Parts: sequence; C-alpha cells; structure tokens
Amino acid sequence: MLVQRIQQQFIDSADLKYQCAQTLAPTVEAAVTAVLASVTGGGKVLACGNGASAAGAQHFAASFMGRYERERPELAAISLCADASVITGIATDFETRAVFSRQVRALGQAGDVLLVLSTTGNSANVVAAVEAAHDRDMVVLALTGAKGGQLAQRLRDTDVHVCVPHDQAARILEVHHLVLHCICDGVDAQLLGLPDALENEQENLA
Repeated sequence: MLVQRIQQQFIDSADLKYQCAQTLAPTVEAAVTAVLASVTGGGKVLACGNGASAAGAQHFAASFMGRYERERPELAAISLCADASVITGIATDFETRAVFSRQVRALGQAGDVLLVLSTTGNSANVVAAVEAAHDRDMVVLALTGAKGGQLAQRLRDTDVHVCVPHDQAARILEVHHLVLHCICDGVDAQLLGLPDALENEQENLA
C-alpha cells in the first residue's frame, strides 16, 4: 500500500510538470529574459519566500553566485531569507510583514529584479516586498500557485508571473524548484551558449 502511494506521488508530480511544460514555458522564458537583462546591466536579483519557499530563494542565490552546472563568472543574487539577525531584528522592531520589504528598500535599485516565491500568493511579507520593489522601480518575478492570490493583484504589466495551476503546496513547490533550475539554465545558455552535447543533438535533428 505504501509503495503504491509513493509511486503515485511520483506520477502526480510528473503529470503536473508535463502539463506545465506546455503552458508555462513561454512565461519562464520571459523570466529568463528579465533576469538576464538585470544581471548583464549591472543589476542583481533579490529573492525571498517563507518556509520551503525561503529554501528555494536561498538555492537560487547559491546557484547564481556560485554556479548552476557550468563554470561562469559569478552573478549577483541575494537571498533576503538568509540573515537571521536582520530578519528577527526587523520583526522585533517593526513587524513581521516588513522583514522583506525593508531589505528591498535598503538594497534594491532600479534595474534589479525581485524574485518572490509563494505557493498561495497571500503571504503578507511577500506582498509587502513586491510593493517595495515597485517603489524602487524593480521588475518583479513571482512564482505562485493556484490563482496567485493577493500577489497576482499587485503585479504590473512589466512583471513576470509564473503561476502553477495546482492547489497542493508540495506539487507547487516541486514545479517552482524546476522553474528556478530552468531560469539558471536559461541564463547560462544565453551567456555561455548551449552545451556541446545539446548543440550536437540539435544539429543531428536539423
């Protein structure tokens, strides 16, 4: 019984990812374009989220400042979830809603990108971060689920919204993680060209 349940988890995740490959690829491409324009123009990516989404933000920053799969110059990305002293200090002196927005106003500049992750789109501190990013003339890249919640209502036409069509947090997070990998891979492909193996494969198909 448990083995079957585990197998179903894999199947459900794969089914959703296949569906999203068809529907979300153009939006993810737009996300790659926004991030690439920022970092090649001297900007940076500020990333934030709560809980498992905070881990995603940190993973993205690590892949950008370090590397994803190939060697390349470091790119500027900062996780706003990583500094416990800053987060707890802001939460104590002000309010938990401000833990990201104050960092965005302190660190963000026009030309930067704010990457926010929220499965529901209703996290108050993430919504506040988006408002702060708009005050700084930053582009927002939002990864959400379901219908995007309050976050979707705050986004501008110049922002990018990758919304996973699902209500279960675990499935949404799995797709978010893949989207982050696609963004890292897409930026690398634009900066470094396609990997040799993939180039050869495409030439064979042509």
